[in-house]
Amino acid sequence: MADKIHVEVIYALPDEQDLLNLGIEEGSEVQQVILESGVLEQYPELDLDTMKVGLFGKITTMKQKVRDKDRIEIYRPLIADPKEVRKKRAAEGKVLKKGGSGAAAEKADN
Repeated sequence: MADKIHVEVIYALPDEQDLLNLGIEEGSEVQQVILESGVLEQYPELDLDTMKVGLFGKITTMKQKVRDKDRIEIYRPLIADPKEVRKKRAAEGKVLKKGGSGAAAEKADN
């Protein structure tokens, strides 16, 4: 029988965070740990085939072997693409700055 190691599985929603501590067999893969954790039954919206996971904030694969005291993080899909949000914000800033400030325009008229 393989030795047991301890890992955490974390899934966070905007208004709650679920942290599960597990004792699992050494040599287990991320996917096995997630299945054993029960998080898929607790959150049926999670899809094991498409969800992104990480170890301590670094994206990893379902086949990655976990080590003692690892933290498996289950990531939610992004609501908006960060690049598109920055582009939109930058474009809005250019529109606002295009006409100049009201104080500067008044000084130029005087």
